[in-house]
Amino acid sequence: MAQSSVFLFPIREVFNDRVKLVPFNPDHHSRTFFHLSSSHPELYTHMPMGPWTSEEQFKAEFHSHSQTSLLSFSNPTSFAFAIIDKTRPPSADDPEGELAGTISLVRTSDIHLCTEIGFIIILPPYQRTQVARNAVGLALQYSLEGSEKGGLGLRRVHWRTSTMNIASARLAEKMGFERVGVVPWHMRFVKGRLRAKTGNGKNLPPRSDPDDLWRDTIDYSISWERWESSAREETQKQIEL
Repeated sequence: MAQSSVFLFPIREVFNDRVKLVPFNPDHHSRTFFHLSSSHPELYTHMPMGPWTSEEQFKAEFHSHSQTSLLSFSNPTSFAFAIIDKTRPPSADDPEGELAGTISLVRTSDIHLCTEIGFIIILPPYQRTQVARNAVGLALQYSLEGSEKGGLGLRRVHWRTSTMNIASARLAEKMGFERVGVVPWHMRFVKGRLRAKTGNGKNLPPRSDPDDLWRDTIDYSISWERWESSAREETQKQIEL
């Protein structure tokens, strides 16, 4: 099953010599994704979703009718890509390489012409390689370049991450994002202690469920002005490393 066309903007494959972003197809990509991620709950420690206990549960997230789930086909503001590492041999997941993870456009607005790069999961065999930089770089180029270059022509791209997720913050800054500020108590992880989540390190508010956790969030952004003046060049340098 291909991803629904409900997303607010046209979608195409995005690629360079090393990495390709293709629509995530849960009926095709889920087996490998779940196999490589199921024993690593730490991949989701800073995220509201996951970990999932079965491939079927993971697939159901896409096929649900929720318009708030960041992965649901019913949510017109979100779209998930599979990351294909083209430096690896052809595989059952793609004739040009191996499935290396996911990256999504989330909380997208066609009124304000903005999106957020989120649900970035780099599977363990592909971490500390060029995959993350190239995937983020392609997502940025696709979001901020004009239609004449095959992009969406958006005016702002966000990146939001936990204050406890140092690796994510460093990657955002490497890719040219500017820090806007911190949103305290931004996100509640319901029963987060039982779901391998990482909180903000603070005492819980009064009358909280003792198993809940909260996330403080760093907000980063790149505007079209910054993209044109310097961030495009910064992004390209990271891709070419």
